[in-house]
Amino acid sequence: MLKNLRVAAYAICVRDGQLLLSRSPAPDGGPPEWVPPGGGMEHGEDPYDTVVREVEEETGYVIEVTGLLGVDSSHRTFPGRFGRDVDHHGVRLFYEARITGGELRYEIGGSTDMAAWHDLDAVPALNLVSTVHLGLRLWRERPATGHLAPVESSPGTAPLPGKMNAE
Repeated sequence: MLKNLRVAAYAICVRDGQLLLSRSPAPDGGPPEWVPPGGGMEHGEDPYDTVVREVEEETGYVIEVTGLLGVDSSHRTFPGRFGRDVDHHGVRLFYEARITGGELRYEIGGSTDMAAWHDLDAVPALNLVSTVHLGLRLWRERPATGHLAPVESSPGTAPLPGKMNAE
């Protein structure tokens, strides 16, 4: 079995009742999905630097990290190539951030193709990846430990924070 570890850092930027999100083309060619700006940490990079870099790449904004909201970990096994399963461990860090400079623009040639502000009340109606739900839950609840208790999903619904798909 192949082992894979992915560490990613995401920003939750809320301003005037709106949430900043990036849009990512769906991996299966389906409808695009909205994601929190952020992404994978490069080898040797600090997660704090990762979130600052990723937000600028995906949105054009310069941010100030104002706090660590929490950390989420997921562990899944996926079918791999040539009959070898992949043991995937994903670790996601969520930071609260505020915009300090730059201008909103779209990423070219990257993992996202658009960035936009969305009213918090309208976010649930968007086609979202589960990290958006988790990031907003951390932002709203602000657990002292930085860790959320798992929330079970009902049959026929998408997994909720604590029981998330690897991204």
